[in-house]
Amino acid sequence: MRDFFVLLNLPNMVQLSLNLSKYRLHLHLVRRRRTSEETPFMPNFDDIKKARKGSKISRFFRHVFEHRSVKKLLGANLAMGIILSSFLPIKTIDATAPESAVIQENIAPLTTERKIQTPVKEFIISQGFSFFHPGVDLAGYLDEPVYPIMGGVIEAVDHSRYGYGNAIIVGHSDGITSLYAHLSAIEVAEGQQVTTITEIGKMGATGHATGPHVHLEVRQNGIPMNPWAIVPMP
Repeated sequence: MRDFFVLLNLPNMVQLSLNLSKYRLHLHLVRRRRTSEETPFMPNFDDIKKARKGSKISRFFRHVFEHRSVKKLLGANLAMGIILSSFLPIKTIDATAPESAVIQENIAPLTTERKIQTPVKEFIISQGFSFFHPGVDLAGYLDEPVYPIMGGVIEAVDHSRYGYGNAIIVGHSDGITSLYAHLSAIEVAEGQQVTTITEIGKMGATGHATGPHVHLEVRQNGIPMNPWAIVPMP
Protein backbone atom coordinates (compact mmCIF):
# COMPACT_ATOMS: atom_id res chain seq x y z
CA MET A 1 0.00 0.00 0.00
CA ARG A 2 1.26 3.32 -0.93
CA ASP A 3 0.58 6.26 1.33
CA PHE A 4 1.00 9.83 0.28
CA PHE A 5 0.38 12.65 2.66
CA VAL A 6 1.65 16.14 3.48
CA LEU A 7 3.37 16.48 6.81
CA LEU A 8 3.77 20.25 6.90
CA ASN A 9 2.80 23.08 4.67
CA LEU A 10 4.28 26.49 5.41
CA PRO A 11 4.59 29.60 3.23
CA ASN A 12 8.28 29.00 2.64
CA MET A 13 8.59 25.24 3.10
CA VAL A 14 6.56 22.11 2.24
CA GLN A 15 7.44 18.65 3.57
CA LEU A 16 6.04 15.61 1.71
CA SER A 17 6.21 11.97 2.75
CA LEU A 18 5.61 8.99 0.40
CA ASN A 19 5.39 5.38 1.73
CA LEU A 20 6.46 2.70 -0.76
CA SER A 21 6.63 -1.06 -0.32
CA LYS A 22 10.25 -1.12 0.86
CA TYR A 23 11.17 2.55 1.05
CA ARG A 24 9.84 5.71 2.46
CA LEU A 25 10.50 8.89 0.50
CA HIS A 26 10.75 12.27 2.25
CA LEU A 27 10.65 15.44 0.19
CA HIS A 28 11.44 18.89 1.59
CA LEU A 29 10.29 21.59 -0.76
CA VAL A 30 11.74 25.00 0.15
CA ARG A 31 10.88 28.13 -1.70
CA ARG A 32 13.90 29.35 -3.62
CA ARG A 33 15.25 32.68 -2.45
CA ARG A 34 15.14 35.32 -5.10
CA THR A 35 18.50 36.26 -6.52
CA SER A 36 19.69 39.84 -6.65
CA GLU A 37 18.78 39.91 -10.33
CA GLU A 38 15.21 39.01 -9.44
CA THR A 39 15.19 41.35 -6.47
CA PRO A 40 13.86 44.79 -7.38
CA PHE A 41 16.40 47.59 -7.30
CA MET A 42 14.30 49.72 -4.99
CA PRO A 43 13.29 48.03 -1.72
CA ASN A 44 9.76 47.60 -0.51
CA PHE A 45 9.12 50.49 1.87
CA ASP A 46 6.41 48.55 3.70
CA ASP A 47 8.90 45.79 4.56
CA ILE A 48 11.37 48.39 5.82
CA LYS A 49 8.74 50.04 8.01
CA LYS A 50 7.79 46.67 9.55
CA ALA A 51 11.40 45.94 10.55
CA ARG A 52 11.79 46.14 14.31
CA LYS A 53 15.56 45.94 14.57
CA GLY A 54 18.19 48.21 13.07
CA SER A 55 17.97 51.59 11.41
CA LYS A 56 15.44 51.84 8.61
CA ILE A 57 17.72 54.22 6.68
CA SER A 58 20.64 51.79 6.86
CA ARG A 59 18.38 48.95 5.70
CA PHE A 60 17.35 51.01 2.65
CA PHE A 61 20.91 51.81 1.55
CA ARG A 62 22.13 48.27 2.31
CA HIS A 63 19.43 46.90 0.01
CA VAL A 64 20.48 49.28 -2.78
CA PHE A 65 24.25 48.79 -2.55
CA GLU A 66 23.97 45.01 -2.11
CA HIS A 67 22.02 44.70 -5.33
CA ARG A 68 23.88 42.66 -7.93
CA SER A 69 23.66 45.33 -10.63
CA VAL A 70 25.23 47.92 -8.30
CA LYS A 71 28.03 45.54 -7.36
CA LYS A 72 28.73 44.89 -11.01
CA LEU A 73 28.84 48.62 -11.73
CA LEU A 74 31.21 49.39 -8.85
CA GLY A 75 33.44 46.45 -9.73
CA ALA A 76 33.67 47.51 -13.39
CA ASN A 77 34.57 51.10 -12.45
CA LEU A 78 37.25 49.93 -10.03
CA ALA A 79 38.77 47.62 -12.64
CA MET A 80 38.72 50.39 -15.24
CA GLY A 81 40.47 52.78 -12.84
CA ILE A 82 43.24 50.26 -12.17
CA ILE A 83 43.75 49.66 -15.90
CA LEU A 84 43.91 53.38 -16.71
CA SER A 85 46.32 54.13 -13.86
CA SER A 86 48.78 51.59 -15.27
CA PHE A 87 49.08 53.66 -18.47
CA LEU A 88 49.63 57.02 -16.74
CA PRO A 89 53.25 58.23 -16.52
CA ILE A 90 54.74 58.15 -13.04
CA LYS A 91 57.10 60.97 -12.09
CA THR A 92 60.20 59.63 -10.45
CA ILE A 93 62.89 61.45 -8.51
CA ASP A 94 66.45 61.03 -9.62
CA ALA A 95 68.52 60.63 -6.47
CA THR A 96 71.71 61.44 -8.36
CA ALA A 97 70.44 64.78 -9.68
CA PRO A 98 71.69 67.92 -7.96
CA GLU A 99 69.32 69.59 -5.54
CA SER A 100 68.77 72.68 -7.62
CA ALA A 101 65.71 73.64 -5.59
CA VAL A 102 67.78 74.31 -2.49
CA ILE A 103 68.83 77.94 -2.39
CA GLN A 104 71.57 78.96 -0.02
CA GLU A 105 71.83 82.55 1.00
CA ASN A 106 74.76 84.09 2.76
CA ILE A 107 73.18 86.50 5.19
CA ALA A 108 75.57 89.09 6.54
CA PRO A 109 75.49 89.37 10.35
CA LEU A 110 73.66 92.39 11.65
CA THR A 111 75.62 94.98 13.55
CA THR A 112 74.58 97.81 15.84
CA GLU A 113 77.66 99.88 15.07
CA ARG A 114 76.94 103.48 14.11
CA LYS A 115 79.21 105.84 12.22
CA ILE A 116 78.76 108.84 14.53
CA GLN A 117 77.15 108.88 17.98
CA THR A 118 77.13 110.55 21.35
CA PRO A 119 79.69 109.14 23.84
CA VAL A 120 77.00 108.22 26.41
CA LYS A 121 73.45 107.02 25.90
CA GLU A 122 71.69 109.00 28.64
CA PHE A 123 72.89 112.44 29.71
CA ILE A 124 72.05 116.07 30.38
CA ILE A 125 74.03 118.91 28.79
CA SER A 126 75.34 120.71 31.84
CA GLN A 127 77.57 123.15 29.88
CA GLY A 128 77.77 123.96 26.19
CA PHE A 129 80.51 124.96 23.77
CA SER A 130 82.01 128.49 24.01
CA PHE A 131 85.25 130.42 23.56
CA PHE A 132 86.17 129.79 27.21
CA HIS A 133 84.88 126.20 27.20
CA PRO A 134 86.07 124.38 24.04
CA GLY A 135 83.75 121.39 24.48
CA VAL A 136 80.46 120.18 25.97
CA ASP A 137 79.80 118.64 29.38
CA LEU A 138 77.47 115.64 29.40
CA ALA A 139 76.27 114.91 32.94
CA GLY A 140 75.01 111.47 33.91
CA TYR A 141 75.46 108.58 36.31
CA LEU A 142 78.78 107.59 37.86
CA ASP A 143 80.51 104.72 36.01
CA GLU A 144 78.18 104.94 33.03
CA PRO A 145 79.90 103.39 29.93
CA VAL A 146 81.61 105.82 27.56
CA TYR A 147 82.10 105.11 23.81
CA PRO A 148 84.01 106.99 21.08
CA ILE A 149 81.95 109.25 18.83
CA MET A 150 83.54 107.56 15.77
CA GLY A 151 85.86 104.68 15.08
CA GLY A 152 89.58 105.40 15.28
CA VAL A 153 92.83 104.79 17.16
CA ILE A 154 93.69 105.67 20.76
CA GLU A 155 96.33 108.40 20.50
CA ALA A 156 96.80 109.28 24.18
CA VAL A 157 95.79 108.09 27.66
CA ASP A 158 96.33 110.35 30.70
CA HIS A 159 95.74 109.70 34.40
CA SER A 160 95.71 112.89 36.47
CA ARG A 161 94.21 114.42 39.61
CA TYR A 162 94.02 117.87 38.04
CA GLY A 163 92.58 119.54 34.97
CA TYR A 164 91.02 116.91 32.69
CA GLY A 165 91.59 114.14 35.23
CA ASN A 166 91.56 110.71 33.57
CA ALA A 167 91.31 111.47 29.85
CA ILE A 168 91.50 109.73 26.47
CA ILE A 169 92.23 111.16 23.00
CA VAL A 170 90.99 109.24 19.95
CA GLY A 171 92.30 110.00 16.46
CA HIS A 172 89.85 109.80 13.56
CA SER A 173 90.10 110.44 9.82
CA ASP A 174 90.41 113.87 8.16
CA GLY A 175 92.53 115.21 11.03
CA ILE A 176 89.69 114.98 13.54
CA THR A 177 90.38 114.04 17.19
CA SER A 178 88.04 113.65 20.15
CA LEU A 179 88.83 113.99 23.86
CA TYR A 180 86.95 112.37 26.76
CA ALA A 181 87.81 113.78 30.19
CA HIS A 182 86.99 113.32 33.93
CA LEU A 183 86.61 109.52 33.53
CA SER A 184 86.45 107.29 36.59
CA ALA A 185 88.14 104.44 34.69
CA ILE A 186 90.03 103.97 31.43
CA GLU A 187 89.58 100.64 29.61
CA VAL A 188 91.80 101.07 26.50
CA ALA A 189 95.49 101.55 25.75
CA GLU A 190 97.45 103.73 23.36
CA GLY A 191 97.54 102.43 19.78
CA GLN A 192 94.38 100.36 20.23
CA GLN A 193 91.86 100.31 17.38
CA VAL A 194 88.34 101.16 18.56
CA THR A 195 84.85 101.35 17.07
CA THR A 196 81.62 102.94 18.18
CA ILE A 197 80.75 99.79 20.16
CA THR A 198 84.07 99.74 22.06
CA GLU A 199 83.72 100.79 25.67
CA ILE A 200 86.70 103.06 26.31
CA GLY A 201 85.98 104.12 29.90
CA LYS A 202 83.50 105.04 32.62
CA MET A 203 81.90 108.37 33.43
CA GLY A 204 83.42 109.99 36.52
CA ALA A 205 84.37 113.19 38.30
CA THR A 206 88.21 113.07 38.31
CA GLY A 207 90.30 116.22 37.86
CA HIS A 208 88.55 119.58 38.03
CA ALA A 209 84.90 118.44 38.16
CA THR A 210 81.93 119.10 40.43
CA GLY A 211 80.01 115.94 39.56
CA PRO A 212 79.92 112.88 37.30
CA HIS A 213 80.09 113.95 33.65
CA VAL A 214 82.07 113.53 30.43
CA HIS A 215 83.85 116.55 28.98
CA LEU A 216 83.83 116.03 25.20
CA GLU A 217 86.07 118.04 22.90
CA VAL A 218 86.33 117.70 19.13
CA ARG A 219 89.22 119.23 17.21
CA GLN A 220 90.09 119.33 13.52
CA ASN A 221 93.78 119.82 12.78
CA GLY A 222 94.18 120.97 16.40
CA ILE A 223 91.46 123.63 16.23
CA PRO A 224 88.49 123.21 18.65
CA MET A 225 85.06 122.96 17.04
CA ASN A 226 81.55 122.59 18.38
CA PRO A 227 80.96 118.81 18.85
CA TRP A 228 77.34 119.23 17.74
CA ALA A 229 78.63 120.18 14.28
CA ILE A 230 79.34 116.46 13.61
CA VAL A 231 77.74 114.63 16.53
CA PRO A 232 73.95 114.18 16.25
CA MET A 233 72.08 116.38 18.68
CA PRO A 234 70.09 114.50 21.37
